[in-house]
Amino acid sequence: MKGLKKLDVNKVAAAIEADAGQVLPGLRESLAEAKAGKFAEVHTPNTIAARKRGRPVGSTQAVKKEAVKVRLDVDVLAALRASGDGWQTRINDALRASLALGGKLPS
Repeated sequence: MKGLKKLDVNKVAAAIEADAGQVLPGLRESLAEAKAGKFAEVHTPNTIAARKRGRPVGSTQAVKKEAVKVRLDVDVLAALRASGDGWQTRINDALRASLALGGKLPS
């Protein structure tokens, strides 16, 4: 990647933006990072072997969740799933808000 050391960030960014027909936010910063060598992490056999299964340390959720089985009406479930990824989280948030309104959980 020695070629990146001589990279003129502004010139390359101007050419990319001219081709795109618009200003691209963060482009110059990304090109500067690439020029500085901060664009990729090298994975060696040793680093791959040292990885542990599961989530990285420190990424644990503050609130633990428990899997449950709930029966919902077919049309309700279809509407929730149709709302896209994250529908289960949105169900949790809606239930939490409802319980908070009813005084069952702190708001």
